[in-house]
Amino acid sequence: MLYSRPMSTEPPRARLADIARQAEVSEATVSRVLNNRAGVSADTRQAVLTALDVLGYERPERLRKRSAGLVGLVTPELENPIFPLFAQIIESSLAQHGFTPVLCTQTPGGVTEDEYVEMLLDRSVAGIIFISGLHADTTADHDRYRKLIDRPLPIVMITGYVAGLDAPCISCDDRLASQTAVDHLASLGHTRIGLISGPDRFSPVQRKLTGYRAAMQRHGLDEMVELSLFGVEGGAAAADRLIARGATGLVCGSDLMALGAIRAARARGLSVPKDVSVVGYDDSLLIAFTDPPLTTLRQPVRAMSNAAVRALVDTINGQPTPHSEFLFNPELVVRGSTGIVAR
Repeated sequence: MLYSRPMSTEPPRARLADIARQAEVSEATVSRVLNNRAGVSADTRQAVLTALDVLGYERPERLRKRSAGLVGLVTPELENPIFPLFAQIIESSLAQHGFTPVLCTQTPGGVTEDEYVEMLLDRSVAGIIFISGLHADTTADHDRYRKLIDRPLPIVMITGYVAGLDAPCISCDDRLASQTAVDHLASLGHTRIGLISGPDRFSPVQRKLTGYRAAMQRHGLDEMVELSLFGVEGGAAAADRLIARGATGLVCGSDLMALGAIRAARARGLSVPKDVSVVGYDDSLLIAFTDPPLTTLRQPVRAMSNAAVRALVDTINGQPTPHSEFLFNPELVVRGSTGIVAR
């Protein structure tokens, strides 16, 4: 009598190895996930499922029902800790809705946003979330997004509203942020308040400039603006120029630029906040533990991320979603980098 061998529920071994390599886990872990066994953390399970989808393999039927498809998440470089924080919360929220997030991180000289989009389209993603992408650059051609909408492909923007683009946009109120920072420094007696931010071709920078100028005019103060490259080095260079012009209070376009401003002040033998007060923007992780702890405008990252995911999921599911900008208010977090102006 001939006996047939029961069919294995596991994929061929070469396939296990491919998935394990992509997910950076062991083949045994891949096997447990594919067979829906216990003993695997939620994060590890999600990493395996993402690898499965990215490599183009079909999920076992028991797992297929738990996924609604791939969603692209296109971010800038991850050196600024605010972007990994956005990515982490968005990925978790997407997974809770049954979607597998595919993180696409841009680096200088690396894969471009358009190239990532083509890769995501080849994977038949259900939608894409863009964080501070080319949509935030007023000199970029925004027709690239209109073509996606016309496919139709659901997309959501975070940070960088484009007027006339038929897609939801989630933003923190940059105008209010810079106004609040100026008001805080003015309340401490500062009258020489400078603004440090990135290139003004970016719409969030333009909004920060608008809010700063309105607040300075309201307080009857003269403007002091220095635009530079985003990052610690750019912040240090801009701060050095403003301090040379007599600034005692600095409003910065990001926490990293604020750290650069503190470095520039110390390089001149000045104390923060005794001689120069510095205000950042973002309140990214570990900023409360800098020396001194940084006063900053906190972006409500969790609320913004969840709103972006809800808007995308609703659009994917065919539910009406307002194609407009959703503005979230920043929160002033006062710490040790600002103080009463020295007389």
